[in-house]
Parts: sequence; structure tokens; C-alpha cells
Amino acid sequence: MAVTLYDIAKASGISVSTVSRILNKKTVKHRISKETEKLVLKTARELNYRPNQLARGLRLKKTHTIGLVAPDISNPFFAYLVKSIQSVAHKLGYSVVVCDTNEDLSLEVEHTSLLVSKGVDGLIVMPVGQKCSHLEALVKSGTPLVVVDRSFDELKTNTVIVDNHSGAFEAVEHLIEHGHTRIAIIQGIPETYTAQGRLRGYKDALMKHSIEVDESLIVGKDFRQESGYIETKLLLKAGQPPTAIFTTSDLITLGSIQAIQEEGLSIPDDISMVAFDDIDSVAFFRCPITAVAQPKENMGEIAATLLLDQLKGVKKDEPKRITLKPKLIIRESVSRVPAPATVGVF
Repeated sequence: MAVTLYDIAKASGISVSTVSRILNKKTVKHRISKETEKLVLKTARELNYRPNQLARGLRLKKTHTIGLVAPDISNPFFAYLVKSIQSVAHKLGYSVVVCDTNEDLSLEVEHTSLLVSKGVDGLIVMPVGQKCSHLEALVKSGTPLVVVDRSFDELKTNTVIVDNHSGAFEAVEHLIEHGHTRIAIIQGIPETYTAQGRLRGYKDALMKHSIEVDESLIVGKDFRQESGYIETKLLLKAGQPPTAIFTTSDLITLGSIQAIQEEGLSIPDDISMVAFDDIDSVAFFRCPITAVAQPKENMGEIAATLLLDQLKGVKKDEPKRITLKPKLIIRESVSRVPAPATVGVF
């Protein structure tokens, strides 16, 4: 059974109100003697007293707990963000409750509602990215909220994102500079902010170099490994397969590599690849993968800092929308396509 203030009061012979004041660090305010304070603290230690944080939170209307909602923590990108956010929160005395929505919007709605009902001080949400009416309701209710990665233009709250367009543009242009014109893209959930930005970057790079967009090379329905595997299998079996694949998430990349290997092909000899996201291990693959690296650590730190500033009552003006630049890391997964031979005129 948990030790209570009444137990400490009975064991020490001190009133419950005085015990409460000492344990809540109000000794000086209420002019309690050092001897009494020492006795109460000694008794509390001997009884192995642990304060009831839930009750204290309800009394102070603060729980020092943050709700963190992620779409898929099996995805290395989101797992890294969770770790970064937890690290910052812990240093500032906050606990983090993590919920995984499994890329399911209905679960996202359920989890955010549950976390608020449990009294978290604020929320960091990495949305599935399809709808935001439930998040708009949180903002209107005054719940401190930061959105990370998959954002919504209409949602007026602090947001941390990456420049998906520029990252994708640079990745595809790198392939084009190596002579590739049949470049497939395996996208994530099509209607999400991240997928749309990466698709626009892909198309804009092709159009800049006067390469016609082939809709048959735009495939994919979600960010999972299975999608990368299936779509790559289908691309490789097509009548005119691509010479390069641009994958748009860590898990898609893993699935795509698995499919390529199963077909007895190798990167980059048979097909080139550039990935969006940069798994820590890709540099050590049989063929290290050229990748668009997102500043994951900075994203998590900034998101946590924005929320904790809100919770500390730091004055805010308009909600901040912070866009970070990704970086193309060139490795060995892109080969050069030979220029077509010219026929001499005699």
C-alpha cells in the first residue's frame, strides 16, 4: 500500500498540514524550523514515501507530461524523432507518453483525445496527414500543440517540417545528371503534405531538364516497407523498366532493395537508387545508398523546445512554421547511363 502524508504525520508526530508544506518545499514560507523539516524528511525516507504525481498534477493543473503521437515508430525516421523529443523533455523535467497510430487516422483521433483526457500538458503530433479537423479542435480549445513532419497549411499552430520539394528535386536532378531519364518514384500516402512535396520536387526536376513525366513511373500508396517491395517488383517486371528508382521513405527503401536483390539485380550496376531519409545503416549496405538526409535531431529538438516554451508561458505571437533544409549525401548507388551512340554521316 502506498505511503501517505497521514502515515508520515503519524510516524513523526507532526501535523498533516506541516508535513504537506515541508514535502512541497514551503518550509521557509510557513516558518517551519529546520529540526522539524529534517524529522519529516527523515521519516519520509524511512517509509519509502513516493509523492502521488497524478494527484499533485490535478491540484496544480499540471502533470509535467507530454503526449507524443507518431504514425509508425517502426519507421527509423519517426523512432529517431521520438528519441530526440524525449531527450529534450527529460532534461527539462517532463515525461513523455508515446502513442503509435499505425498510419491509421481513426487511431490518431482516438489517441489525441485520450491523451488530453489523461491531463497531458501539451501534445506533439506527427500526423498521418490526411485530415486535421481533430487537431484544429485542439488548437481552438487552447491545448498546446506542435505538429511535426506532415503538416497542414490551414492549421494555425507551431509546426516543424522539412523542405520536401527541394530535397526531392536535388535527388532526382542528381540522377538526371548521371544520364537517367526513366526514373521511377515510389511515393508515400499520396494526399499527405510530405508525399505531395516530394512528388512536386520529382516532377519539377524532370520538367527542368525537358524530360516528359511518365505517370506509369509514379507509384506507391503508403510509406511502408511492403509498398516499396511490391512496387519495385512491378516496376522491374514492366515492359520498359526504369533505370533508376527514387524511394521516399526509409521503409520504402528497405522494401525496394529487398525486391531488387530477389530479382538477382544489383545496385547500381543494374539499377540506380536515391532515397529520401537516411537510415543510419545505409552507409554500410553492400552498396551504400545515396540519400536525402533529414535533420532528424534538429526537428525533434525544435519541436520539443517550441512546446515546452508554450508550457512555460513564453509569450508567443503568430504560430511558428519552421522549415529545415535536407542534405543530399552522395554515396555509391547511382551509376552513369552511357550516352546514346551517334550515327556518323558519310
